[in-house]
Amino acid sequence: MTLIVRDSNGTQLADGDNVTLIKDLKVKGTSVTLKRGTMVKGIRLTDNEEEVECKVEKVKGLVLRVEFLKKA
Repeated sequence: MTLIVRDSNGTQLADGDNVTLIKDLKVKGTSVTLKRGTMVKGIRLTDNEEEVECKVEKVKGLVLRVEFLKKA
């Protein structure tokens, strides 16, 4: 069974896509706050259809929920 991952607007996402945050997010365990409109490049899909993995600024291995993303 193939996993279909969709962003907040229902657009299908794939490995390597660029996405934009639609909400300010605080990163647990750090003092970093990701601002709305931040571009996240080269996402990786996970086994969970509601989460993607990415690297942002100084945070590596960050997992973001797709409900806060839209395809760029």
